[in-house]
Amino acid sequence: MKIDLHELSAVQRKICIELPADKVASEFSRAYQDLGRRVRIKGFRAGKAPRSVLQGLYGDEINGQVRSQLVEHSLGEVIKERRLQIVSRPEIDATELAEGREFSFSAIFEVKPEIDVKDYVGVEVEKIRLSVTDEQVDEALERLQQSHARLEPVTDRDIVGPGDFVSLDFVGSVEGKPFSGGKGENYLIEVGAGQALPQFDESLVGAKQGEQKTIEVDYSHDYPNRELAGKAAEFSVLVREIKQKILPTIDDEFAKDHGECSSLADLKSVIRKRLEAELKQIQQEELKEEILNHLIESHSFTPPSTMVERQTRYLMERNSSSVAGDDFKTSPTIEESRRALEGRATRQVQATLLIERISQLEKIEVEDSELQERIDTMARAAGERGKTLREVYSRSDAREELRAQMAFERTLSFLLERATVKEVDPPASKVDDEGKKS
Repeated sequence: MKIDLHELSAVQRKICIELPADKVASEFSRAYQDLGRRVRIKGFRAGKAPRSVLQGLYGDEINGQVRSQLVEHSLGEVIKERRLQIVSRPEIDATELAEGREFSFSAIFEVKPEIDVKDYVGVEVEKIRLSVTDEQVDEALERLQQSHARLEPVTDRDIVGPGDFVSLDFVGSVEGKPFSGGKGENYLIEVGAGQALPQFDESLVGAKQGEQKTIEVDYSHDYPNRELAGKAAEFSVLVREIKQKILPTIDDEFAKDHGECSSLADLKSVIRKRLEAELKQIQQEELKEEILNHLIESHSFTPPSTMVERQTRYLMERNSSSVAGDDFKTSPTIEESRRALEGRATRQVQATLLIERISQLEKIEVEDSELQERIDTMARAAGERGKTLREVYSRSDAREELRAQMAFERTLSFLLERATVKEVDPPASKVDDEGKKS
Protein backbone atom coordinates (compact mmCIF):
# COMPACT_ATOMS: atom_id res chain seq x y z
CA MET A 1 0.00 0.00 0.00
CA LYS A 2 1.41 3.36 -1.06
CA ILE A 3 0.52 6.34 1.16
CA ASP A 4 1.00 10.07 0.68
CA LEU A 5 -0.12 12.53 3.38
CA HIS A 6 -0.51 16.20 2.45
CA GLU A 7 -1.07 19.07 4.89
CA LEU A 8 -3.52 21.41 3.13
CA SER A 9 -3.88 23.71 6.14
CA ALA A 10 -3.44 23.67 9.91
CA VAL A 11 -6.63 21.64 10.22
CA GLN A 12 -7.05 20.00 6.80
CA ARG A 13 -5.30 16.89 5.53
CA LYS A 14 -5.34 14.93 2.28
CA ILE A 15 -4.39 11.27 2.16
CA CYS A 16 -3.68 9.55 -1.14
CA ILE A 17 -3.68 5.76 -1.01
CA GLU A 18 -2.80 3.28 -3.75
CA LEU A 19 -3.69 -0.39 -3.24
CA PRO A 20 -1.98 -3.14 -5.28
CA ALA A 21 -3.91 -5.36 -7.67
CA ASP A 22 -3.48 -8.46 -5.48
CA LYS A 23 -5.13 -6.66 -2.54
CA VAL A 24 -8.07 -5.73 -4.76
CA ALA A 25 -8.36 -9.29 -6.09
CA SER A 26 -8.25 -10.70 -2.57
CA GLU A 27 -11.09 -8.46 -1.44
CA PHE A 28 -13.21 -9.43 -4.48
CA SER A 29 -12.58 -13.13 -3.78
CA ARG A 30 -13.59 -12.76 -0.13
CA ALA A 31 -16.74 -10.82 -1.06
CA TYR A 32 -17.92 -13.47 -3.54
CA GLN A 33 -17.20 -16.28 -1.09
CA ASP A 34 -19.33 -14.55 1.56
CA LEU A 35 -22.06 -13.93 -0.99
CA GLY A 36 -22.07 -17.58 -2.10
CA ARG A 37 -22.67 -18.72 1.46
CA ARG A 38 -25.51 -16.24 2.00
CA VAL A 39 -27.65 -16.48 -1.15
CA ARG A 40 -29.73 -19.30 -2.54
CA ILE A 41 -29.88 -19.63 -6.33
CA LYS A 42 -32.30 -21.98 -8.04
CA GLY A 43 -30.58 -24.91 -9.68
CA PHE A 44 -27.51 -24.85 -7.43
CA ARG A 45 -26.81 -26.33 -4.04
CA ALA A 46 -26.08 -23.94 -1.17
CA GLY A 47 -22.62 -22.43 -1.63
CA LYS A 48 -22.08 -24.13 -5.01
CA ALA A 49 -23.24 -21.40 -7.41
CA PRO A 50 -20.43 -20.50 -9.86
CA ARG A 51 -18.83 -17.12 -9.43
CA SER A 52 -19.81 -16.17 -12.98
CA VAL A 53 -23.47 -16.63 -12.04
CA LEU A 54 -23.05 -14.61 -8.86
CA GLN A 55 -21.23 -11.92 -10.79
CA GLY A 56 -24.00 -11.68 -13.34
CA LEU A 57 -26.67 -11.31 -10.66
CA TYR A 58 -24.83 -9.27 -8.01
CA GLY A 59 -21.85 -7.73 -9.82
CA ASP A 60 -22.76 -4.08 -9.21
CA GLU A 61 -23.61 -4.71 -5.55
CA ILE A 62 -20.31 -6.55 -4.93
CA ASN A 63 -18.35 -3.83 -6.75
CA GLY A 64 -19.78 -1.18 -4.44
CA GLN A 65 -19.22 -3.35 -1.38
CA VAL A 66 -15.57 -4.03 -2.26
CA ARG A 67 -14.95 -0.35 -2.96
CA SER A 68 -16.38 0.61 0.44
CA GLN A 69 -14.37 -2.08 2.24
CA LEU A 70 -11.09 -1.11 0.59
CA VAL A 71 -11.55 2.57 1.33
CA GLU A 72 -12.83 2.10 4.89
CA HIS A 73 -10.22 -0.43 6.01
CA SER A 74 -7.16 1.14 4.43
CA LEU A 75 -8.11 4.69 5.43
CA GLY A 76 -8.86 3.54 8.98
CA GLU A 77 -5.44 1.89 9.22
CA VAL A 78 -3.65 5.03 8.06
CA ILE A 79 -5.60 7.30 10.40
CA LYS A 80 -4.81 5.03 13.34
CA GLU A 81 -1.16 4.59 12.35
CA ARG A 82 -0.57 8.33 11.87
CA ARG A 83 -2.61 9.15 15.01
CA LEU A 84 -4.78 11.65 13.18
CA GLN A 85 -7.61 13.15 15.26
CA ILE A 86 -10.14 13.35 12.48
CA VAL A 87 -13.24 15.51 13.11
CA SER A 88 -15.06 15.49 9.75
CA ARG A 89 -16.45 12.95 7.31
CA PRO A 90 -13.76 12.31 4.64
CA GLU A 91 -14.45 13.49 1.10
CA ILE A 92 -13.50 10.53 -1.09
CA ASP A 93 -12.32 10.74 -4.70
CA ALA A 94 -11.54 7.31 -6.17
CA THR A 95 -10.46 5.79 -9.48
CA GLU A 96 -12.61 3.22 -11.23
CA LEU A 97 -12.51 -0.13 -9.44
CA ALA A 98 -11.72 -3.22 -11.49
CA GLU A 99 -10.56 -6.65 -10.41
CA GLY A 100 -6.99 -7.33 -11.38
CA ARG A 101 -6.02 -3.64 -11.42
CA GLU A 102 -4.60 -1.27 -8.85
CA PHE A 103 -7.07 0.90 -6.98
CA SER A 104 -6.29 4.38 -5.69
CA PHE A 105 -8.27 7.03 -3.89
CA SER A 106 -7.82 10.26 -1.97
CA ALA A 107 -9.53 11.45 1.19
CA ILE A 108 -9.75 15.06 2.39
CA PHE A 109 -10.82 15.72 5.96
CA GLU A 110 -10.34 18.01 8.95
CA VAL A 111 -8.33 17.19 12.04
CA LYS A 112 -7.87 18.80 15.42
CA PRO A 113 -5.08 21.39 15.26
CA GLU A 114 -1.76 20.84 17.00
CA ILE A 115 -1.76 23.47 19.76
CA ASP A 116 1.36 24.48 21.63
CA VAL A 117 -0.27 25.36 24.95
CA LYS A 118 1.89 27.38 27.31
CA ASP A 119 1.68 29.59 30.41
CA TYR A 120 -1.56 28.02 31.56
CA VAL A 121 -0.54 27.49 35.19
CA GLY A 122 -0.76 30.52 37.47
CA VAL A 123 -3.06 32.57 35.25
CA GLU A 124 -3.89 35.91 36.88
CA VAL A 125 -7.61 36.52 37.37
CA GLU A 126 -9.64 39.08 39.27
CA LYS A 127 -12.33 38.23 41.78
CA ILE A 128 -14.79 40.93 42.75
CA ARG A 129 -15.08 41.26 46.50
CA LEU A 130 -18.75 40.66 47.28
CA SER A 131 -20.77 39.63 50.32
CA VAL A 132 -24.38 38.72 51.01
CA THR A 133 -26.33 41.71 52.36
CA ASP A 134 -29.24 41.86 54.80
CA GLU A 135 -31.41 43.12 51.92
CA GLN A 136 -30.64 40.02 49.88
CA VAL A 137 -31.55 37.77 52.81
CA ASP A 138 -34.85 39.65 53.20
CA GLU A 139 -35.57 39.30 49.47
CA ALA A 140 -34.91 35.56 49.60
CA LEU A 141 -37.17 35.31 52.65
CA GLU A 142 -39.89 37.15 50.74
CA ARG A 143 -39.54 34.75 47.80
CA LEU A 144 -39.97 31.87 50.24
CA GLN A 145 -43.07 33.58 51.62
CA GLN A 146 -44.45 34.03 48.08
CA SER A 147 -43.86 30.35 47.30
CA HIS A 148 -46.11 29.40 50.21
CA ALA A 149 -48.89 31.85 49.42
CA ARG A 150 -52.39 30.51 48.86
CA LEU A 151 -55.21 31.73 46.63
CA GLU A 152 -58.56 32.40 48.25
CA PRO A 153 -61.83 33.52 46.62
CA VAL A 154 -62.66 37.23 46.91
CA THR A 155 -66.01 37.57 48.72
CA ASP A 156 -66.38 41.31 49.31
CA ARG A 157 -66.53 42.38 45.64
CA ASP A 158 -67.21 41.02 42.16
CA ILE A 159 -65.09 43.46 40.10
CA VAL A 160 -61.61 42.48 38.89
CA GLY A 161 -58.74 44.67 40.11
CA PRO A 162 -54.96 44.81 39.53
CA GLY A 163 -53.12 41.90 41.15
CA ASP A 164 -56.19 39.64 41.21
CA PHE A 165 -56.04 36.07 40.04
CA VAL A 166 -58.97 35.39 37.76
CA SER A 167 -60.29 32.17 36.28
CA LEU A 168 -61.47 32.81 32.70
CA ASP A 169 -63.34 31.22 29.86
CA PHE A 170 -62.51 32.92 26.57
CA VAL A 171 -63.08 32.47 22.84
CA GLY A 172 -61.12 34.51 20.31
CA SER A 173 -61.97 35.24 16.69
CA VAL A 174 -60.55 37.17 13.75
CA GLU A 175 -63.10 38.58 11.30
CA GLY A 176 -65.72 36.43 13.00
CA LYS A 177 -63.78 33.19 12.62
CA PRO A 178 -62.12 31.31 15.52
CA PHE A 179 -58.38 30.70 15.34
CA SER A 180 -56.05 28.03 16.69
CA GLY A 181 -55.16 28.55 20.36
CA GLY A 182 -57.80 31.22 20.80
CA LYS A 183 -60.01 29.28 23.19
CA GLY A 184 -59.59 28.44 26.88
CA GLU A 185 -61.63 27.28 29.87
CA ASN A 186 -60.88 27.87 33.56
CA TYR A 187 -57.72 29.63 32.47
CA LEU A 188 -55.99 31.21 35.50
CA ILE A 189 -54.22 34.52 34.98
CA GLU A 190 -52.68 37.07 37.34
CA VAL A 191 -53.88 40.49 36.24
CA GLY A 192 -51.01 42.88 35.60
CA ALA A 193 -48.29 40.22 35.71
CA GLY A 194 -47.62 40.32 31.97
CA GLN A 195 -48.90 36.82 31.29
CA ALA A 196 -51.03 38.05 28.39
CA LEU A 197 -50.79 40.78 25.77
CA PRO A 198 -51.06 44.25 27.38
CA GLN A 199 -54.40 45.11 25.72
CA PHE A 200 -55.96 41.89 26.99
CA ASP A 201 -54.40 42.21 30.45
CA GLU A 202 -55.45 45.86 30.97
CA SER A 203 -59.00 45.22 29.79
CA LEU A 204 -59.56 42.63 32.52
CA VAL A 205 -59.48 45.38 35.16
CA GLY A 206 -63.09 46.36 35.81
CA ALA A 207 -64.58 43.13 34.41
CA LYS A 208 -67.45 41.71 36.49
CA GLN A 209 -67.58 38.19 37.76
CA GLY A 210 -70.19 36.07 36.00
CA GLU A 211 -70.68 38.48 33.08
CA GLN A 212 -69.43 38.28 29.51
CA LYS A 213 -67.03 40.96 28.31
CA THR A 214 -65.63 41.64 24.84
CA ILE A 215 -61.94 42.51 24.60
CA GLU A 216 -60.30 43.68 21.38
CA VAL A 217 -56.62 43.03 20.73
CA ASP A 218 -54.52 44.39 17.86
CA TYR A 219 -51.62 42.12 16.94
CA SER A 220 -48.44 43.72 15.59
CA HIS A 221 -47.30 43.04 12.05
CA ASP A 222 -44.22 41.17 13.32
CA TYR A 223 -46.19 38.96 15.73
CA PRO A 224 -44.67 35.43 15.53
CA ASN A 225 -48.03 33.74 14.82
CA ARG A 226 -48.56 34.61 11.14
CA GLU A 227 -52.23 33.73 11.43
CA LEU A 228 -52.65 36.74 13.74
CA ALA A 229 -49.88 39.11 12.66
CA GLY A 230 -51.20 42.56 11.73
CA LYS A 231 -54.81 41.61 12.52
CA ALA A 232 -57.42 42.61 15.10
CA ALA A 233 -58.87 39.86 17.27
CA GLU A 234 -61.98 39.90 19.41
CA PHE A 235 -62.23 37.87 22.60
CA SER A 236 -65.45 36.99 24.38
CA VAL A 237 -64.42 36.63 28.02
CA LEU A 238 -66.29 35.25 31.03
CA VAL A 239 -64.77 35.82 34.51
CA ARG A 240 -65.65 32.68 36.46
CA GLU A 241 -63.93 33.48 39.73
CA ILE A 242 -61.81 36.18 41.36
CA LYS A 243 -59.09 35.17 43.81
CA GLN A 244 -56.48 36.99 45.86
CA LYS A 245 -53.08 35.84 47.01
CA ILE A 246 -52.85 35.46 50.80
CA LEU A 247 -49.31 35.52 52.17
CA PRO A 248 -48.32 33.73 55.38
CA THR A 249 -46.93 35.88 58.21
CA ILE A 250 -43.16 35.79 58.48
CA ASP A 251 -42.45 34.85 62.10
CA ASP A 252 -41.05 32.02 64.19
CA GLU A 253 -43.98 29.77 63.29
CA PHE A 254 -43.34 30.36 59.60
CA ALA A 255 -39.70 29.39 60.15
CA LYS A 256 -40.75 26.16 61.86
CA ASP A 257 -43.33 25.23 59.23
CA HIS A 258 -41.46 26.17 56.07
CA GLY A 259 -37.78 26.39 56.94
CA GLU A 260 -37.41 23.54 59.43
CA CYS A 261 -35.80 26.01 61.82
CA SER A 262 -36.51 26.76 65.46
CA SER A 263 -36.86 30.51 64.93
CA LEU A 264 -36.98 33.25 62.31
CA ALA A 265 -33.38 34.19 63.20
CA ASP A 266 -32.28 30.61 62.48
CA LEU A 267 -34.12 30.65 59.16
CA LYS A 268 -32.39 33.88 58.15
CA SER A 269 -29.04 32.33 59.07
CA VAL A 270 -29.77 29.28 56.91
CA ILE A 271 -30.82 31.53 54.00
CA ARG A 272 -27.64 33.60 54.37
CA LYS A 273 -25.45 30.50 54.23
CA ARG A 274 -27.28 29.27 51.14
CA LEU A 275 -26.86 32.63 49.40
CA GLU A 276 -23.18 32.70 50.33
CA ALA A 277 -22.72 29.23 48.83
CA GLU A 278 -24.53 30.33 45.64
CA LEU A 279 -22.40 33.49 45.45
CA LYS A 280 -19.24 31.46 45.85
CA GLN A 281 -20.34 29.10 43.07
CA ILE A 282 -21.15 32.05 40.77
CA GLN A 283 -17.76 33.61 41.43
CA GLN A 284 -16.01 30.28 40.81
CA GLU A 285 -17.72 30.01 37.42
CA GLU A 286 -16.79 33.60 36.58
CA LEU A 287 -13.14 32.92 37.45
CA LYS A 288 -13.16 29.84 35.22
CA GLU A 289 -14.61 31.98 32.44
CA GLU A 290 -11.76 34.47 32.94
CA ILE A 291 -9.23 31.64 32.64
CA LEU A 292 -10.83 30.47 29.40
CA ASN A 293 -10.78 34.04 28.04
CA HIS A 294 -7.08 34.31 28.89
CA LEU A 295 -6.27 31.01 27.19
CA ILE A 296 -8.21 31.89 24.05
CA GLU A 297 -6.66 35.37 23.80
CA SER A 298 -3.12 34.08 24.34
CA HIS A 299 -3.31 31.17 21.88
CA SER A 300 -4.02 32.01 18.26
CA PHE A 301 -5.29 29.13 16.15
CA THR A 302 -8.12 28.38 13.76
CA PRO A 303 -10.55 25.70 14.95
CA PRO A 304 -11.85 23.15 12.41
CA SER A 305 -14.87 24.54 10.56
CA THR A 306 -16.63 21.18 10.99
CA MET A 307 -16.50 21.47 14.78
CA VAL A 308 -17.68 25.10 14.68
CA GLU A 309 -20.57 24.20 12.36
CA ARG A 310 -21.58 21.30 14.61
CA GLN A 311 -21.54 23.51 17.71
CA THR A 312 -23.44 26.28 15.92
CA ARG A 313 -26.20 23.83 14.98
CA TYR A 314 -26.34 22.61 18.57
CA LEU A 315 -26.74 26.17 19.90
CA MET A 316 -29.41 26.92 17.28
CA GLU A 317 -31.41 23.83 18.26
CA ARG A 318 -31.10 24.66 21.95
CA ASN A 319 -32.25 28.25 21.38
CA SER A 320 -35.06 27.45 18.95
CA SER A 321 -37.52 26.30 21.61
CA SER A 322 -37.12 29.45 23.72
CA VAL A 323 -37.48 31.71 20.68
CA ALA A 324 -40.56 29.85 19.47
CA GLY A 325 -42.15 30.08 22.90
CA ASP A 326 -41.76 33.84 23.19
CA ASP A 327 -44.92 35.37 21.73
CA PHE A 328 -43.84 38.93 22.46
CA LYS A 329 -40.68 39.04 20.36
CA THR A 330 -40.04 38.76 16.66
CA SER A 331 -38.56 35.36 15.86
CA PRO A 332 -35.19 35.77 14.12
CA THR A 333 -34.58 34.10 10.79
CA ILE A 334 -32.37 31.03 10.63
CA GLU A 335 -29.56 33.07 9.07
CA GLU A 336 -29.82 35.74 11.77
CA SER A 337 -29.65 33.06 14.45
CA ARG A 338 -26.64 31.49 12.78
CA ARG A 339 -24.73 34.77 12.60
CA ALA A 340 -25.54 35.54 16.22
CA LEU A 341 -24.39 32.14 17.48
CA GLU A 342 -21.45 31.36 15.22
CA GLY A 343 -19.03 33.55 17.18
CA ARG A 344 -20.04 31.92 20.45
CA ALA A 345 -19.70 28.48 18.88
CA THR A 346 -16.19 29.31 17.63
CA ARG A 347 -15.14 30.41 21.11
CA GLN A 348 -16.58 27.26 22.70
CA VAL A 349 -14.71 25.02 20.25
CA GLN A 350 -11.46 26.92 20.92
CA ALA A 351 -11.97 26.49 24.66
CA THR A 352 -12.70 22.77 24.25
CA LEU A 353 -9.55 22.17 22.20
CA LEU A 354 -7.33 24.15 24.58
CA ILE A 355 -8.64 22.41 27.71
CA GLU A 356 -8.43 19.03 26.00
CA ARG A 357 -4.76 19.65 25.17
CA ILE A 358 -4.01 20.75 28.76
CA SER A 359 -5.72 17.64 30.14
CA GLN A 360 -3.47 15.53 27.90
CA LEU A 361 -0.33 17.33 29.08
CA GLU A 362 -1.34 17.07 32.74
CA LYS A 363 -2.61 13.49 32.32
CA ILE A 364 -6.04 14.40 33.72
CA GLU A 365 -8.34 11.46 33.03
CA VAL A 366 -11.74 10.14 34.07
CA GLU A 367 -11.80 6.51 35.14
CA ASP A 368 -14.62 4.16 34.16
CA SER A 369 -15.74 3.91 37.79
CA GLU A 370 -16.00 7.71 38.04
CA LEU A 371 -17.94 7.86 34.80
CA GLN A 372 -20.39 5.23 36.03
CA GLU A 373 -20.78 7.03 39.35
CA ARG A 374 -21.76 10.23 37.51
CA ILE A 375 -24.29 8.31 35.40
CA ASP A 376 -25.77 6.69 38.51
CA THR A 377 -26.08 10.07 40.23
CA MET A 378 -27.76 11.61 37.19
CA ALA A 379 -30.15 8.65 36.89
CA ARG A 380 -31.19 8.90 40.54
CA ALA A 381 -31.79 12.64 40.18
CA ALA A 382 -33.84 12.05 37.01
CA GLY A 383 -36.46 10.03 38.89
CA GLU A 384 -38.84 8.34 36.44
CA ARG A 385 -36.57 9.31 33.53
CA GLY A 386 -33.65 7.49 35.13
CA LYS A 387 -34.16 4.30 33.13
CA THR A 388 -34.20 6.23 29.84
CA LEU A 389 -31.06 8.11 30.85
CA ARG A 390 -29.25 4.86 31.61
CA GLU A 391 -30.23 3.54 28.19
CA VAL A 392 -28.77 6.65 26.56
CA TYR A 393 -25.46 6.19 28.39
CA SER A 394 -25.31 2.52 27.52
CA ARG A 395 -24.06 3.74 24.12
CA SER A 396 -20.30 4.16 23.87
CA ASP A 397 -20.52 7.50 22.04
CA ALA A 398 -22.71 9.01 24.76
CA ARG A 399 -20.41 7.70 27.50
CA GLU A 400 -17.32 9.12 25.80
CA GLU A 401 -19.04 12.47 25.35
CA LEU A 402 -19.83 12.55 29.08
CA ARG A 403 -16.27 11.47 29.89
CA ALA A 404 -14.94 14.39 27.82
CA GLN A 405 -17.27 16.78 29.62
CA MET A 406 -16.09 15.52 33.01
CA ALA A 407 -12.45 15.83 31.96
CA PHE A 408 -13.15 19.41 30.81
CA GLU A 409 -14.66 20.28 34.19
CA ARG A 410 -11.81 18.62 36.09
CA THR A 411 -9.12 20.35 34.04
CA LEU A 412 -10.74 23.75 34.47
CA SER A 413 -10.90 23.18 38.24
CA PHE A 414 -7.22 22.18 38.10
CA LEU A 415 -6.39 25.51 36.43
CA LEU A 416 -8.47 27.50 38.91
CA GLU A 417 -6.74 25.85 41.88
CA ARG A 418 -3.39 27.02 40.47
CA ALA A 419 -4.50 30.46 39.29
CA THR A 420 -3.38 33.70 40.92
CA VAL A 421 -6.62 35.24 42.22
CA LYS A 422 -6.64 38.94 43.03
CA GLU A 423 -9.59 40.39 44.93
CA VAL A 424 -10.82 43.81 43.79
CA ASP A 425 -13.57 46.13 45.01
CA PRO A 426 -16.67 46.27 42.79
CA PRO A 427 -17.60 49.53 41.05
CA ALA A 428 -21.05 50.52 42.33
CA SER A 429 -22.48 50.55 38.82
CA LYS A 430 -21.27 47.01 38.18
CA VAL A 431 -23.15 45.33 41.02
CA ASP A 432 -26.83 44.57 41.06
CA ASP A 433 -29.12 43.82 43.99
CA GLU A 434 -28.23 40.14 44.01
CA GLY A 435 -24.51 40.75 44.30
CA LYS A 436 -23.81 39.62 40.75
CA LYS A 437 -21.95 41.51 38.08
CA SER A 438 -24.28 43.15 35.57
